[in-house]
Amino acid sequence: MWLRDEPMRRHHFLHARKSINAATAPAVFAEFERRAAALALELGLCDPDGAGSLTHPSLERTVYGDGKVVTPLYKAKPGQQKVDKATGEVRTLRADPDAKPHVTGGGEPAYGNKFVILGVRSPEVHGRVILGIDHVAATGGEAAVAVGMFRRVVPGLPGTQAALYDGALRGTHLQTLLHEVGVLPVVPVHAASGGRRSGKPRVERAVRIGQVKGRQLYAEAGGPCMGEPNEDGDIVLTPLVRRQIVRRPNADGTWRWYGEYDVPPSSGGGTIRLRLDRSGEDERTGFNRTENLRAIPPADPDFKRLYPRRADSESINRGLDDLALPRPRPLGGAGPSAARPAGLRRHGQRPRRSRPAQRLAAKAA
Repeated sequence: MWLRDEPMRRHHFLHARKSINAATAPAVFAEFERRAAALALELGLCDPDGAGSLTHPSLERTVYGDGKVVTPLYKAKPGQQKVDKATGEVRTLRADPDAKPHVTGGGEPAYGNKFVILGVRSPEVHGRVILGIDHVAATGGEAAVAVGMFRRVVPGLPGTQAALYDGALRGTHLQTLLHEVGVLPVVPVHAASGGRRSGKPRVERAVRIGQVKGRQLYAEAGGPCMGEPNEDGDIVLTPLVRRQIVRRPNADGTWRWYGEYDVPPSSGGGTIRLRLDRSGEDERTGFNRTENLRAIPPADPDFKRLYPRRADSESINRGLDDLALPRPRPLGGAGPSAARPAGLRRHGQRPRRSRPAQRLAAKAA
C-alpha cells in the first residue's frame, strides 16, 4: 500500500534512464493509462451503471485534473554562462533543456517542467486512481495537453459524466470536451473585469446568447437568464432553474448538448430548451457560446458539490513535492534523455548529498 521509506537510489534512476527515453516513453505512458483505467473500473469508478446522471453528475464518475510546475534539477537557464573571475574562463552552466517559464493556477510565474495530471477517486481513503500524466512542452500549452489527455482517458472509462478543471480551459477547449469527448465540463467562468488576481472587485460577464420562444436569453456568470426591460428601459436578468441536461449523439460519433429550464411564473412560466454547445448558427456568427455559458455554472448547487473535488489535484501535487527530501527536481519533461546531458556525473561516481540530506543522515546516526 505504501512506498518504502528508503528514497530512490541512483541505480533506479540509471535503470529508468536506460529503459525510458524519448522513443519508448509514449508506449510506457499509453500502457500506464490503459492499466489505470482498468483499475478505476475495477474499483467501481466511472461505471456506466453507477450513480448520478448528466443532470446531477456523481463524484465517482467525474474525472478531475490540474497542471503542476516542478522545479528543475539545475537553477541555471539553458545557455547561461559564468565567468571565472580568477582565470577568466567562460563556462556554460548545466541546465535543464526542457524547463520553461510557466504560469501557475494562481497567476504566479513559475520556472520548471510543467505536467498535467488526471485522476478519479472514490470516498474511501485509498480510493484515488491517477489516470495519466503528460508533459507540457510549450509555454501556455497546458489546456491543449489537458484536452488531449481527456481524449485518451475518457474512452477507457465509458461511465464518465463530468470533467473538472480550472480556468485554464477556455471556450474552444470546453467545446471539444462537449462535442467530441462527450463529457460535461465543470469549469469556472472568467470575469468581465476585476477578480482575485487583479485585486479589484469582480464584475461578472453578462452576454446575450439568443432568443427562444420570443424571449431574450442572456448568460450571466455562466448561468442562463431571461432578460426583460424594466420601467427605465434597463435589462433585468432573471436566472432560469435547470430541469435537465440532455446529450444527443450525432451520426459522426460526436455529441450535441441541450439544457431544459423552467421559466419563472413572473416571466410567463413554462419550460424552454437551450443549446449548450456551439451550434451551426454560432459557427456562422462567430459566437463563442461555450466561453460564456455553462451547463453547471458556479452558482449552481451541483457546481458547489462537484468542484471542491478538484482540490484533490492539489493533494496529488503536494504528494509529488513530498516524494523525497529535499523536494524532487526533475531533469527533462518527456522522460530521461537517451543522450547524457553534458556535465552529468559518470556512472559509478558518488552523488554529492544536499545539506538537508546530510542533516537527516546525521540525526539518524
